[in-house]
Amino acid sequence: MNNLSANYERILEVLRKISKDQLLPYQRREPKLCDLELISLSLTAEFMGIDSENDLFRKLPEMIYTKIERSVYNRRRRRLANELDKIRLKLASHFNEFEDYFVVDSMPLEVCKLSRSSRSKICKEDDFAFPDKGYCAAQSANYYGYKLHAVCSVNGVFQSIDLSPASVHDINYLKDIQMQMGDCTLIGDRGYLSAKIQLNLFETCNITLNTPMRRNQKEYKRQPYIFRKKRKRIETLFSQLCDQFMIRRNYAKSFKGFKTRIISKITALTTIHYINKFIFGRNINNIKISII
Repeated sequence: MNNLSANYERILEVLRKISKDQLLPYQRREPKLCDLELISLSLTAEFMGIDSENDLFRKLPEMIYTKIERSVYNRRRRRLANELDKIRLKLASHFNEFEDYFVVDSMPLEVCKLSRSSRSKICKEDDFAFPDKGYCAAQSANYYGYKLHAVCSVNGVFQSIDLSPASVHDINYLKDIQMQMGDCTLIGDRGYLSAKIQLNLFETCNITLNTPMRRNQKEYKRQPYIFRKKRKRIETLFSQLCDQFMIRRNYAKSFKGFKTRIISKITALTTIHYINKFIFGRNINNIKISII
């Protein structure tokens, strides 16, 4: 895992298989380090746990270091956030194209300590993207920042992701899902319990929302064991993002930078899934493993 050059070449090999575009259409001249190579470098850094750009450029081999400056790398990386997400979706399609069951959940992403929230300027350059105060029931704590909403397959590959201020309720994310998915069963926790939303999802895009009922509800039925077991899959993914990919550690000052970091980490995780499955033929969830 410490061989940065070899890991970089492996990830670049995968991206070249699924993407024919080396450059974005806005570029009039070819840079020394093309877009696909820059994305590969970003994913390699995330996989190896290099979470600081200064640290990354200290470790870069000369063959890459001479092609791009750190400030240029940072600007181009933010500009490529949407292309990065398209690559993630292409990788995920190799796993999720014929999936019928998915799991939905959310996790807190803190941008700074709650005591600093009133004077913090982090991610406040755009009005629509202001962070906010929220409550995490799993941790029984308030925090300041954003909430990561995600849908993954029961095998453990992210299909859909989104960011919202921490104060936004989980159930609002389901309104966006109906534009992205259909003809499947969606497994969630009690935070997504809503008869109105459940009916709307079924009527508009044939999504069956399955959530555990509250014990004081009429005609209470316990959620099937297989659904309760599969719902833990997304919690394992969140734990992997927090552990190896350090998703809760924030160095970004702008929302674009913050969003790019989140997408990069999730795309890196999906890339490792792809390498495990289609290159080595092993369990996709073994992410602390050599890819060389």
